[in-house]
Amino acid sequence: MKFFPLLSVAIVLANTVSCSQPDDDVRGGDGAQETAPVSFSDGYETDPSDHGRPVVLIASALGVTPEVFRDAFSRVTPAKGGPPSAAQARANKKVLMDALGKHGITNERLDEVSDFYRYNREAGEVWKRTPATASAIIKDGKVTGFNITNAGAGYTTAPMVEVAGHDDLIMNVEIDFSTDFSTNGRVISLTVVE
Repeated sequence: MKFFPLLSVAIVLANTVSCSQPDDDVRGGDGAQETAPVSFSDGYETDPSDHGRPVVLIASALGVTPEVFRDAFSRVTPAKGGPPSAAQARANKKVLMDALGKHGITNERLDEVSDFYRYNREAGEVWKRTPATASAIIKDGKVTGFNITNAGAGYTTAPMVEVAGHDDLIMNVEIDFSTDFSTNGRVISLTVVE
């Protein structure tokens, strides 16, 4: 199967304070470091042309660019007023496989990815997501770094981040996409802009 390089999305303003991997000992030389909870919100926006589909996640899981997937899906004839007939479903699958098969995507992989990210927006459902968790390292009243305890998955855009007691921080968040459901759309970097 042919894979494209991992895609990444970043809000890049500066890299003055970076994240660190979880560590049992976050004390500095003087032992004065503390931690503060970090909260994540949003990060699930989709392109209006995708009608709520998390195309960046679907495309990355398939190993293609969002543009390749959008082009393939643009040839599908949607059903009106209900689910497609069996004949229409077969025709749409053929259209998708004709476009995506040349990128090494099998019918089985397309079904697996489609099923994983399928959800009913009208019923208030969302696609599968794992929220990220982290703690901020505080020294002398300032945030000096982060421990990402769970990078999460399912983010389509960089989430908003807040550190308890430090409402004035301007944060950069970088997310990364992959073919692995468990790491597709995960947070890989937190930085503070000063």
